[in-house]
Amino acid sequence: MADDRVFGMGDDPSAAPTWPALTEDEIARAVAETWGGTPAAIEWRGARPLSSTVGVGLADGERLVVKRMPVRLRDAVALGEEHRFMAHLRGRGIPVPEVRATVGDRENGEFVYEVHRVGVGEDRYRADFSWSPYRDSDDAASAGAMLGRLHSAAAGFDAPARPPRPLLACLHGDVVGAFERHLARRPSVARFLAEKNWRAEVSEFRVDLAGVAPLWTHGDWHATNLLWDDHEVTSVIDFGLADRTTAVFDLATAIERTAVDWVSLRDGGPAHVRADQISALIQGYRAARPLSPAEQNLLPDLLPLVHVGYELSEIDYFLTIADDPRNAEIAYHDWLLGHLHWYETAEGRELRDVIRDLSVR
Repeated sequence: MADDRVFGMGDDPSAAPTWPALTEDEIARAVAETWGGTPAAIEWRGARPLSSTVGVGLADGERLVVKRMPVRLRDAVALGEEHRFMAHLRGRGIPVPEVRATVGDRENGEFVYEVHRVGVGEDRYRADFSWSPYRDSDDAASAGAMLGRLHSAAAGFDAPARPPRPLLACLHGDVVGAFERHLARRPSVARFLAEKNWRAEVSEFRVDLAGVAPLWTHGDWHATNLLWDDHEVTSVIDFGLADRTTAVFDLATAIERTAVDWVSLRDGGPAHVRADQISALIQGYRAARPLSPAEQNLLPDLLPLVHVGYELSEIDYFLTIADDPRNAEIAYHDWLLGHLHWYETAEGRELRDVIRDLSVR
């Protein structure tokens, strides 16, 4: 993908970026105010649409990643929530790169800059769309094992759940309740949905979450947020959706992100369900952290629910920060309703049955 394009939400796989590219002056200032040193070269520019990101080589050989976001999306307080969780995991042996942040002004607004040390390993999924499958089952197994390790390491991090913000993965036990809670907390979403007959359009799914303990989790587990050495996961990155949910919610999210070809479904094609990768991911996870009976029962039924809270928060982002009502409509129709409706199909029910069998083996 060209440096001046990012991954698209709609029919076009690439799109013009919402946010301007990071300039050399911005990069130099962000590096100086966090880690120090002098940038020598921009090694790559990211194609993720929700921020501007570059890989930078310094004059002394150090390599950093600079990520810029508007403060209305993530201010210093919000980043502190994520960074404390990352530090906790790092202290428990999870390979999470160190990160620092600074706030600065541009001509068109105030931004926050996260500057990460480059993690160990190869970023070999960087050019892939986030909702893409693993290269093979070995990668899926390694990703599952690292997720299990991360959940074990997260124990003891008892920060409260994050306040409502745009772009957060949120845990809900039922679809209608999720809509009602976001309507109450997000005025832009309330206005958006007031023009729709959403109660008739959504599919109702419900689970009982009483049997699982809350836990801080990653929230966005897929191959593009991992670094690799052959088939081994060597670093975990991008904690922007981390929050207090549950371990089984995070595992269900990891399955939902990569097991179904949502782009193909959106375009009227097949789902290309990767049963082999689902099996490998769950087996890898259980080798690192066993599932409790309650988690085994919840896992298949959580699948239709894990994306609802995030998608409502993404609609909020498009309406309040990106000023992009077209993508808000795409998020609602294609990514929120589209996912829910697919889980009502025979293929969607079959996937949940497969996972029900795998989770208790």
